[in-house]
Amino acid sequence: MAPIPQGGTVAVTGSAGFIGGWVVHQLLDEGYRVRACVRDANDDEKVGFLKAMPGYASGRLSLHSANLDEAGCFDEIFKGCQGVAHLSHVSSYDDMDYVKRVCDHVINSVNQSETVNRVVVTSSIAAVMSESDIQELVRRPVLYEDRYPDEQNPKRQANRGQGYSMGKVLAERAFADAAEESGRWDAITCCPGDNVGPILSAHQKNFGPWQHHIETMLLGQYSQNVIGAYRAWFTVDVRDVAEAHIRILESVNVQNGERFIAWSTETRNVEDVCASIDRLLPELGFAGAELIDPLPEKVQAKEAQFRAIWGGCELRNDRICETLGMAFRPLDVSIRDCVETLISVGGVEPVRKPGF
Repeated sequence: MAPIPQGGTVAVTGSAGFIGGWVVHQLLDEGYRVRACVRDANDDEKVGFLKAMPGYASGRLSLHSANLDEAGCFDEIFKGCQGVAHLSHVSSYDDMDYVKRVCDHVINSVNQSETVNRVVVTSSIAAVMSESDIQELVRRPVLYEDRYPDEQNPKRQANRGQGYSMGKVLAERAFADAAEESGRWDAITCCPGDNVGPILSAHQKNFGPWQHHIETMLLGQYSQNVIGAYRAWFTVDVRDVAEAHIRILESVNVQNGERFIAWSTETRNVEDVCASIDRLLPELGFAGAELIDPLPEKVQAKEAQFRAIWGGCELRNDRICETLGMAFRPLDVSIRDCVETLISVGGVEPVRKPGF
C-alpha cells in the first residue's frame, strides 16, 4: 500500500502515554494533522500537555475521547485519516480473547474509514524475546525481527507471566492478517526496546516502567530488574521510537506484516543506570540510591547464570537502520534528559549529597 501523504491526517491512539505523546509532538513538528485519541479528553492532568502544544491552538491537533474497551469508539475518529499509529495498551493482558476483541474492533474502524491506508502497530521487544524457558535464549540468542518466543512451550501462558508478549504477538498478526484481507491498507509493526528519555507530562513518570525506575532512583531506593530476571536494560530513546513510527508511516520501502525493532543496541545494568546519574549530572549532587532485590531466593541464587545468558544475547537493529535510515541517540543522552524532565516536569525532588 501507499505511504501517507505529507501533511495528511494521522490518528494516534494512546496519545497521553509516554510514546504516544512524543508521536503526537513529532507528527506536528513534521507538518501533519493529528487526531489524538485519549480515554478522557477532559482529564487535564493527563492531556493538558497535549492542549499546550501549538498545534492544538490552531486546530491542527484535536483531542478525542475513546475508551479502547468500547467497540466502535474509533469509528468517527478514523474517518478522513490516512494513517493510524496504534499505541494504546489494553486494560489487561491476562485474557487473549479480550485482546483479540479489542484488535477486531479497532480493525473494524480502520476498514470503515475507507481512507486509512497504513497502520503502525506498537508492539514490544517482549514479542521477540520473552521466553518461558530462559534456556531458549541460549539456543537462539540472536534477537532480530524474524525471531519469536517459543510458542510451543506449554508454559507460555498468560497466567504464567507471558500475557504481555502473547498479547503483542496476537495484535501484530491480527492487524497484518486483516490488512492483507482488506487489500486496501497495510499494517507495519514497531517493536521498541526499553524506552528511556524525557517525559512530557508529570503523570508519565508513573508509567513505563523505565522512567519510573529512574524516578525511584532519584528518590533513593530502586529495584533490581524483574522483567527478565537480572536482564540489562535494552534501551532506546522514546523520541527515536516516535521518529520510527513516523518513518514507517512515510516509507515506500515497507510491506504489510513487516516488523521493525527500535532499539539503540546499548545495554546497561540497572545499577549502572543509577550510577550514570551522578556521572552525567554532577551539578545535581545526587546522593545515590539503595538497590533492593525483590526476586525470590531461588532466583537470586542463579543471578550469575541469568546475567550470563542475557549477556550472550546478540542485539540487532540492522533492519530498521537499513530500511528506514534510523540513527539512535546515545543512552547517556536519554538518561540525562529523563532525569532533568522528571525534576522539571514531574516535580521529583531527588535525594542529594550534603551541601546541595
